[in-house]
Amino acid sequence: QVQLVESGGGLVQAGGSLRLSCAATGSSFSINYMGWYRQAPGKQRDLVAIITSGGRTNYADSVKGRFTISRDNAKNTVYLQMDSLKPEDTAVYYCNAEVRDSRLYTYNYWGQGTQVTVSS
Repeated sequence: QVQLVESGGGLVQAGGSLRLSCAATGSSFSINYMGWYRQAPGKQRDLVAIITSGGRTNYADSVKGRFTISRDNAKNTVYLQMDSLKPEDTAVYYCNAEVRDSRLYTYNYWGQGTQVTVSS
């Protein structure tokens, strides 16, 4: 069993920055990829950014050039640096991870979500 523990959300003014962290805890697993999704009220959950174990990244068009995803493989932790924040970035941000166990079975996990609010 793997747990994803998120931190770093909060309230910030437009143009400001926030950094989200997500640590994967558990035993006997390896991470295939980790990423961040977000869900605004009344909207679907959308991909924000993802990073593979090899370091390849992919971003939603709406955040390219403003957000940066990175990971610390030794700590099983992924970060999302969010700069030049806009009110439309306001949402609950969820960490997501695909992991594999010793039998190479894969599992998908979600964090509990952290609120990011950007005021205008």
